Amino acid sequence: MSEIVTPMRQVVAPASDASQRPATVSPRLASIDAYRGAVMLLLVFFDGPRWAWWEPIHEAHYDATWLTALLAQFDHVEWSGLALWDMIQPSFMFLVGTSLAFSVAARRRRGQSSQGMLRHAVVRAVLLILLGVFLRSAESPITNWRFDDVVSQIGLGYAPLFLLSGAANGTLLLAVAGILAAYWALFALWPLPSSTYDWQAAAGQAYYDGFAAHWNKNANPALYFDQWLMNLFPRTEPFVANAGGYHTLNFVPSLATMLLGLVAGNVLLSDAPTRRKIGRLAIAGVVCLALGWGLDATGACPSVKRIWTPSFTLLSGGLCFLALTAFFAVIDVAGRRRWAFPAIVVGRNSIAVYCLLHLAAGWILTTLHRHLGETPFTVLGPAYQPLLDNLAVGAVLWLACYWMYRRGIFLRL
Repeated sequence: MSEIVTPMRQVVAPASDASQRPATVSPRLASIDAYRGAVMLLLVFFDGPRWAWWEPIHEAHYDATWLTALLAQFDHVEWSGLALWDMIQPSFMFLVGTSLAFSVAARRRRGQSSQGMLRHAVVRAVLLILLGVFLRSAESPITNWRFDDVVSQIGLGYAPLFLLSGAANGTLLLAVAGILAAYWALFALWPLPSSTYDWQAAAGQAYYDGFAAHWNKNANPALYFDQWLMNLFPRTEPFVANAGGYHTLNFVPSLATMLLGLVAGNVLLSDAPTRRKIGRLAIAGVVCLALGWGLDATGACPSVKRIWTPSFTLLSGGLCFLALTAFFAVIDVAGRRRWAFPAIVVGRNSIAVYCLLHLAAGWILTTLHRHLGETPFTVLGPAYQPLLDNLAVGAVLWLACYWMYRRGIFLRL
């Protein structure tokens, strides 16, 4: 989904002395593809045409506490908190920044001018924004002008990300701090709604009281910005609120997520010994986790993915740092790559499979049922049929990616 540049791969020295020598640069870093692909596999196999597939399973095993906890990881939390599913978008956005570091370095080595790279970045940003709108319009009678889709969000932040790509990591971290502080202040200083505020009309909810009420659903400045912006476009009816609480302005704090990924990319590109790279990435992850947890625990800012609060940015960014550290250490340093092949196949064509998932998943499922009948999908009982439907669609999508991979076809913007 977020593979909008071609990253590079570092080939490191043998395990016996890899931690003592800098890596040399070659065409691609497999750990980035594997991390992106692993996250994409969650969408491919569990975000298919049968959404809420976990509900009948939960109903059939309502007394299995461990199963309830497991199934909860495949849906977004209602408002505050963090589940596995809430890490999909941050991971993609983080990896956009990581990949950009490698892409810019490669383009500079090829002698491309800064002006040419900027033009390319602006065009790519516009295309990503429009691709997000296109995908969200697939089942709409008219163009569905909304910009909270992950692809559009990447596009909105991509040009500023590129403009900062030449900065040192210290400058990038100051930019992250400035963005998050400014966005926190926007919400914290914005007046709370009056006692007569119509929460139901705005699809909102008062999850918090006191100071934290500044981050309640659909009662914040990001909503009011969308009420102005969205109604500038043709609509079947006036925009009032996003039912899920997502907003266009989420791209501002999520730009900080991409900048954290850019920091990680610079670490991987550096001449530091491999062991030091791993240590720096891991320390960055722990520090981000501690800062995000502190903001949330002290009540300074709740962790809410749907409005991408600063605490969520830091918590999710910390987890992204640690995940990339693990993938890099295992795949590119230890050389244990074979297990990651299914993820790499998808990670190399994330945009293609993301579009197929949104545009063709329903047709694939209908076709499978038409030719195979219902029996293969009900073999575990009716409670598991939605899950098996999604897994079957995911298998077809993976095979399509594998076919493209074997033939060297990689869709990029």
